[in-house]
Amino acid sequence: MNSKRDSAATGADAAASVPALLKDSLPGKVLLLPLPARPFFPAQTMPLVLPENLWLETVERIGKTPHQMVGLVYAPSGGKEMPDAEQFAAVGTIVRMHNPVRGEGRIQFIAEGLQRFRILNWLSLRAPYVAQVEYPVIAEENPKEIRAYALAIIGKIKELLPHNPLYKENVRAYLDRFSPDDAAPLGDFAAALTSASGAELQEVLETASLLHRLEKVMFLIKREVEVAGLQSEIRQKVEERVSERQREFFLREQLKEIQKELGIQKDDKTVESERFRARLEGAVVPADVQARIDEEFQKFSMLETGSPEYAGTRNYLDTLTSLPWGRYTTDDLDIDAARRQLDRDHEGLADVKDRIIEFLGVGALTGEISGSIMLLVGPPGVGKTSIGRSIADALGRKFYRFSVGGMRDEAEIKGHRRTYIGAMPGKFVQALREAQSANPVILLDEIDKIGSSYQGDPASALLEVLDPEQNVGFLDHYLDVRFDLSRVLFVCTANQLDTIPRPLLDRMEVIRLAGYVAEEKLAIAKRHLLPKQRRKAGLSSAQLVVADAALRVVIEGYAREAGVRNLEKQLNRIARKAALKVLRDRASIVKIEPSNLHEFLGKPVFRPEQMQRGVGVVSGLAWTAMGGATLDIEATRVHTKNRGFKLTGQLGEVMRESAEIAYSYVSSHLADYDGDPAFFDEAFVHLHVPEGATPKDGPSAGITMATALLSLARNEELAHPLAMTGELTLTGRVLPIGGVREKLIAAKRVGIREVLLPEANRGDYEELPAYIRKGIKVHFVAHFRDVVALAFKRPRRKRKPRGPGRATS
Repeated sequence: MNSKRDSAATGADAAASVPALLKDSLPGKVLLLPLPARPFFPAQTMPLVLPENLWLETVERIGKTPHQMVGLVYAPSGGKEMPDAEQFAAVGTIVRMHNPVRGEGRIQFIAEGLQRFRILNWLSLRAPYVAQVEYPVIAEENPKEIRAYALAIIGKIKELLPHNPLYKENVRAYLDRFSPDDAAPLGDFAAALTSASGAELQEVLETASLLHRLEKVMFLIKREVEVAGLQSEIRQKVEERVSERQREFFLREQLKEIQKELGIQKDDKTVESERFRARLEGAVVPADVQARIDEEFQKFSMLETGSPEYAGTRNYLDTLTSLPWGRYTTDDLDIDAARRQLDRDHEGLADVKDRIIEFLGVGALTGEISGSIMLLVGPPGVGKTSIGRSIADALGRKFYRFSVGGMRDEAEIKGHRRTYIGAMPGKFVQALREAQSANPVILLDEIDKIGSSYQGDPASALLEVLDPEQNVGFLDHYLDVRFDLSRVLFVCTANQLDTIPRPLLDRMEVIRLAGYVAEEKLAIAKRHLLPKQRRKAGLSSAQLVVADAALRVVIEGYAREAGVRNLEKQLNRIARKAALKVLRDRASIVKIEPSNLHEFLGKPVFRPEQMQRGVGVVSGLAWTAMGGATLDIEATRVHTKNRGFKLTGQLGEVMRESAEIAYSYVSSHLADYDGDPAFFDEAFVHLHVPEGATPKDGPSAGITMATALLSLARNEELAHPLAMTGELTLTGRVLPIGGVREKLIAAKRVGIREVLLPEANRGDYEELPAYIRKGIKVHFVAHFRDVVALAFKRPRRKRKPRGPGRATS
């Protein structure tokens, strides 16, 4: 290129892009049309489509002008149909309108870009918009730099062409109007090719300096090349994957056809059918079930793989053939081995183990264990679920566990009918499929929390399953054939019996797990829990040493509940912090003593329980879902202005009735027990059970409340520390209560060594293990007079019986 040509390529914008004759004919007053998406450039020629109802008048006025020109201005309206004048940009492009056409509510015309303009004054602020404009003239700049930018832009445009065929059409249209050596229209054309935002393109349009404009265009076109290249790369990868999969598909289909012709390959349906039949080899299938299976195989062979029934029939055959028809595991009925298994897995619980061994002993004599349902009842964390697993291990049976807590749909038990899409068999069929044995141990966890809804009552559905007389022919709705569950050993767990339906409870043999005393917890922590937490934390027995005294503090101060689940959590906290100490402080050994235990667990959660003594204060014993607990009963006289009786402590209805019975009995028999007969006639008495935030209910605090009221009336505290529990009647009889084991454990935990129990509970006490009875003296009472004789120093004066109120048990 010679210098003369360079000069021609970098002339003024008006001279380079618009003929001199046209320059003189550009109007100074123009009609304006807004462009909401992006600006229009002088180098562009493209059709525009406008809504007829908004811009018909403007287009008609343009058509009446001699020059047929209109100004196109970028005006982002923010979603409004008609933008305000303030939203119009300051710089736009004057275009000539060609071939306007109306139709279907729209106006379309070809816009030929001519020249930039700048708005000077608005002559009409409403549509049709009219403004006074000027056409800027660009001064000459460094031709070499402009030439370099122009060549660079042309190079980037060439890079764009292979990525999209539309770019080629745009380039061809541009070359029909302009020379590739004209830098000004080249920059406008390149900017229009990009997918930049409207604000970025408007910035290019408003840049007066050609050199600066080309710099901005170069940045935009370079970014466009990168984006287009990335899009092409992604498209190519997707096409390669699709092509590869199509190729594999066609090759597989060809291979199948070749193998079919050679007789060495079968279709998928035949393979599935043979696989299902192979499962039944060696199985003892009842005749009626075999007939149903053969019928389903015949139907399956006639169905096409694309048929809607194909998947349903295939899944049904899959379930039927995967059940363990006639497959049983041989029971290991070695009683000594079973006892060793239970002792290895569980500490303490001797009475529970004895019951289980007795249960297994019957099976050893009869040769099999069948038709048995055990219910393990106890507080959380006492090992109910793990005992069920130990029973399975001791017998050598497969084990399957599922929770029925919160279950509300009976289809979970008996399955869905196959008429429904997505139907599935019930939990028991799933258990048999997974165990692959017709006599597994199935554990039903949290059976006391089973629910019911409009979808059915799962507890009622369980009646058939857990009834040895009915489960010989258990019918699952999905299978629609009967399966024998009579040799399955069912083990259920619950925290309480109150919420279990009575018909369901009658089918079970109840085994109670009352919880652990401190000595048992200590042994469990040392032999089971602490080694387990060391392994989980990656510590050796030499790196983490926990003293027995520290373990006792953890048990008494942080994990006092009946089970050991919270104790395990506390030991886990100790192990985690010890592992961190080994890593951070490079400690070779971490010793846990009572003196530094608070550094690992913080302050104790439970305060040491101390037995309260005083006039009107008596300790009772209560049962909770978490185990046993002590319950102090406090009675005081508020004033002597009038007779009255007040109860506090968030007491339930039954407990309030027990308090009223105690008040009535003591009031009517006060003279018989060395009290002032007029005491309650003048006194307003307040009876309170502490820890008012905890709900309390039950009848077993009757004698405790009566003793507290008698202590208040006699102004005499108990002769020595003791606790008591028993239901009181209006005639003074003491009725039996429940939870004897849990209550005695709670008394030992607090340090109480003397307890009063109802005479009717003597048998329950004698069945307790020796380690629970050891160290505690129990008195059995049949009448409240027995309670008074044991609780107070002064003996009761002997009086003649008067009336029916003196009846005794």
